[in-house]
Amino acid sequence: MTEVTRQTIDYSQRIPNNVDLSNDRTLQRALERWQPEFLNWWNEAGPANTASSQVYLRTAVSVDRDGWANFGYVRMPEYRWGIFLAPQEGDRKTHFGDHKDEPAWQDVPGEYRSPLRRIIVTQGDTEPASVEQQRLLGATCPSLYDLRNLFQVNVEEARHLWAMVYLLHRYFGRDGREEAEALLQRRSGDANNPRILTAFNENTGHWLAYFMFTFFTDRDGKFQLAALAESAFDPLARTAKFMLTEEAHHMFIGDSGVARVLQRTCEVMRENNLTDPAEVRAHGVIDLETLQRFVNFHYAVTLDLFGAEISSNAASYYTGGLKGRYGESNIHDDHLLVSDFYTIQEVADGRITERQVPALTALNARLRDDFTREVQAGLDRWNRIPQKHGIPFRMTLPHTGFNRKIGIFAGQYVSPDGQVLSKEDWELHSAQWLPSQDDHAFVSSLMGRIVEPGKFANWIAPPARGINDLSVDFEYVRFN
Repeated sequence: MTEVTRQTIDYSQRIPNNVDLSNDRTLQRALERWQPEFLNWWNEAGPANTASSQVYLRTAVSVDRDGWANFGYVRMPEYRWGIFLAPQEGDRKTHFGDHKDEPAWQDVPGEYRSPLRRIIVTQGDTEPASVEQQRLLGATCPSLYDLRNLFQVNVEEARHLWAMVYLLHRYFGRDGREEAEALLQRRSGDANNPRILTAFNENTGHWLAYFMFTFFTDRDGKFQLAALAESAFDPLARTAKFMLTEEAHHMFIGDSGVARVLQRTCEVMRENNLTDPAEVRAHGVIDLETLQRFVNFHYAVTLDLFGAEISSNAASYYTGGLKGRYGESNIHDDHLLVSDFYTIQEVADGRITERQVPALTALNARLRDDFTREVQAGLDRWNRIPQKHGIPFRMTLPHTGFNRKIGIFAGQYVSPDGQVLSKEDWELHSAQWLPSQDDHAFVSSLMGRIVEPGKFANWIAPPARGINDLSVDFEYVRFN
């Protein structure tokens, strides 16, 4: 592989890149053949009715830590998607597993070809799925500010697809090209050809679900990418590192979006001295109890994305150097884990118990626990809002066994407070804990398109500040 030292992005190319694509004509032609299929997918499954709009978007112009983004109006179909890897470290070593302290790989070792392809395809499949799930949200945007943020996520998720497709084309030959084509053939929620992971087939029918998705599920993306950024396969590590710079804004949208919903609800409750959820709803805002049910659902669905708590695949990925832990280089152990243990929870004799298992097989559980700690910090921030308004309500995370479909707790009936229930008790009480069809219908009834600059739907508060130091009432999207 040609060593990449250049950090700027060449936008003079048909496919913008910083990987010297023009010096690999075979690869360039292959990707240029894939590009029209990508654009067909975007027009068919991407954001609806955006072809004529000009959107104030951020476009990467460099992969340096500072100054890598350029803001300006872009028509969505004309966005310059491309291939951008973080700068290469000339003497980078692997930090963990059987190849610890060996030089990072610049090509795919034959024995790891299949698992690496599986990792890249699974990650790549989530990116277009997010775009598909959000396709119709523009029709019910609560403000121009929010519409612009939606479109920013859409174009960046699509670029993350390009990142994985580049790796498949560059390093996996015919198999990689076929996998890249399949990424454009699957569809979120399609009964015959769905996306690989269950959470990416869930309906995102309104903005509350979207904010929860970007807070919880994009945060899973952060932790998965951070683990891949440790990979001994250097092109994958460098790709993940740059993707992480864009993922931060996606999580901000969810974090701040839920906070703004919560802020508006608390304002209405305080101004009108409301406590009853039905009365809160009658004032056109989302009651706190409904917000809690959405937290419960999205947290549980996202935990399943980490996979089974005990996983031989995760162990082999680690020992092979394919996928590390979150913050691997900052963990103070031998980075081999052959004699280490980790504590997991499970159901035994009708109650939640703890058990020590080999740390190598519990890597999914550890990554999930790292995720949970960061999510809890987000809830702590949200809970300052009702506290500030003198409202005695605090959002909580349900127990990790609640409503799980994958792993140790699959098939178990666990309440949000960690009580093991019978199936009958679960069915009797689960409507109190999970969003109902009526909840979705109510939230959907609040959704109405607001596109006048500086105006916001009644159910959400304005943000504290605008994008790129602009005012909140800036014209973030122009309709032609």
